[in-house]
Amino acid sequence: MERAAARDPEAIAKLYDLYAPKIQSFIYHRTSDPLVTEDLTGQVFLRMLEAMRGGKGWRTSFSGWIYRIAHNLVVDYYRKRSQATYTNIDETPHIPANPHYGDPYQATAAKLENAALLSAINQLTEDQAQVITLRFLEGYNISEVAKIMNKSEGAVKALQFRGVATLRRILERSS
Repeated sequence: MERAAARDPEAIAKLYDLYAPKIQSFIYHRTSDPLVTEDLTGQVFLRMLEAMRGGKGWRTSFSGWIYRIAHNLVVDYYRKRSQATYTNIDETPHIPANPHYGDPYQATAAKLENAALLSAINQLTEDQAQVITLRFLEGYNISEVAKIMNKSEGAVKALQFRGVATLRRILERSS
């Protein structure tokens, strides 16, 4: 981290190798679009480098800082788009391995469920959507999410509770 802050190219490359897959997964779970994911992931690391060059790097938590950059880019993306998100059923989302997905009907049903979930997540508040994405789609625990979001564990638990309750209502309405 110190070497990266001093703009050591090798250290920055190591940070990229370590964080790019995580950031890419986080963004994909929020957009469900591989091309947008690739573009926004690149922008995250470009902004990281620009901030480091300007002496405005992270203060306490690098992971929290880089996830905040990613979160802000996703929010900006949806603000610019200002329309509902969709999942192209020709694209294959990250679906856990399951022998039933070999069946085209099951695969399509799974894609539509993924699209409904993504649409529901995008109706949450920004903080609730980030907590739900980090906790359940990225697999972080409460303390890790609190650190990434620079919030208390209690605040993260409250956001998670309200987010899950809202998701349940949204998904029940759409069923």
